[in-house]
Amino acid sequence: MRPLETLPPTETLEIENGLSLVPRVKLNLTIHPSLPSVSKPIDEWQLKRALIDFLKTSLSVSVTVPEEDLQIKRLKDLKKRKRDEPVAHGALFIRDIRFLSSKKKIEEVDNEEEDVKELEKKFLEWRSYVAEKMDGIELNLEGVKYNLSVEIPASDDFERMRKDWEESYAFRNRGYSRGGRQEPDTIVLRGVPSRWFAEPRVSSKPSMLVTHTIFSTFGKIRNLNVSEDEDLAKGMDEYELDIGIVSGLHCKIIVQFEKYRDFYNALKVLCGRSLQKQGSRLSADYEVTWDKDGFFRNSRSQNQDKSSKMQEPAAVRYRSEAPRREPHVSEFTSNDTRRKRFKVRIQLNDDDELGFLNENIGAHLEDLCKSRLNEVRLSVK
Repeated sequence: MRPLETLPPTETLEIENGLSLVPRVKLNLTIHPSLPSVSKPIDEWQLKRALIDFLKTSLSVSVTVPEEDLQIKRLKDLKKRKRDEPVAHGALFIRDIRFLSSKKKIEEVDNEEEDVKELEKKFLEWRSYVAEKMDGIELNLEGVKYNLSVEIPASDDFERMRKDWEESYAFRNRGYSRGGRQEPDTIVLRGVPSRWFAEPRVSSKPSMLVTHTIFSTFGKIRNLNVSEDEDLAKGMDEYELDIGIVSGLHCKIIVQFEKYRDFYNALKVLCGRSLQKQGSRLSADYEVTWDKDGFFRNSRSQNQDKSSKMQEPAAVRYRSEAPRREPHVSEFTSNDTRRKRFKVRIQLNDDDELGFLNENIGAHLEDLCKSRLNEVRLSVK
C-alpha cells in the first residue's frame, strides 16, 4: 500500500478484508417552505428530480447523480411542525469525481507531494463551489415554493476538525504538564455495517480481531473498542426515511493509535470517503471524527471506580457469613462493680424453706412477702 501522505483525495484506497475507501463528495440538505404556514407534504420524487436537473445544467461541469445517491427524510406530521422548522432533511452524494484528477499521472510528476497538494486544493475548491451554488436556491414543487440550505458536514471537513483539536489541545497544554505535550490519538467511526467487520461463517457481529486487522493498515493500535451503534437513528423518529436504518446492523468503532502521525493520516484518509466491500453494491456512508471525550481515559477511571465499589460489598458479605455469637452481657454494672449473686432463704410459719438462686431480689420476692410470709430472713452467701 502506498504511503498515506501521498494519497490524493480523488483516489481509492484498498485496505484489508476486501474493503476499499472510495472518494466522494457529501453535502447536507435542509428544506424550508417559503411560507411558514405550509400544510402540504413535500413531494419527494419532484424534489429529487429538481435537484438532479440542477446538478446537470447549472454547474460549470455537468454532474450526473443517481436517484439513490440523493437521500430525503420528510417530516411525518406537518401539524406538529413549528413555524421555523424544516419540512425535510437530506444528503447528496457525488461519487463520480474522476474529472478532478490531474491529467498527469502522479508517477510522472517530479515532485509528488506538490501534486497531491494541488489535487487537494482543487478538490476542496470544487466542493465549496458546489455547496455555495446550491445553497439558497428556490424550488417550485407543484406551486409550493421551498428554500434549500446546503452545508458540508463536519465529519467530511478535515481542516475544520484539525483546527478544533488544535484549539482544544492548545488550551490543555498551557503551563507545565508532567506527561509532556498532549495530542489527539483516537478516531470514532460510526455507521459501518457490522457484518463487514465480522468473522465470515462464524457470526454477524463485529469481531475485535477482524477490526484490529483492518485498522492496522493505518498504523500501530494502542486500544480498540467495537460496539453496536444504537444511537445511529436517534432523533429521526419524526422523519420518514427512504433508506431504513435497522438497529444492530451497524457498529461504532473507536481506535486509539500509538502515534499522532498515524492518527492524523488515518483521519485525513477517512474524511471524504465511503466504505465499499468487494462483491457488494452497497456503499457505507459513515461518519468519522476525533475523540473529544477521552473515551479510553474515562473507561479506565470508570473501571477503577467499579472495582473499588465492588470491594466494599464483598467485605460486607464476608462479615455477614461469619459465625454468629450471642451478645455478650457484661458482669459489671454502670458503676463498674461486679454483680453479686444471692442465695435467698425464706422461712415460713410451718418451717418450710424456699430457695432462690441467681435471682434479683425484686418483684417475685415482694409479691411473696405480701401474701404469705410472716418472717423473712435473708442470708447472703
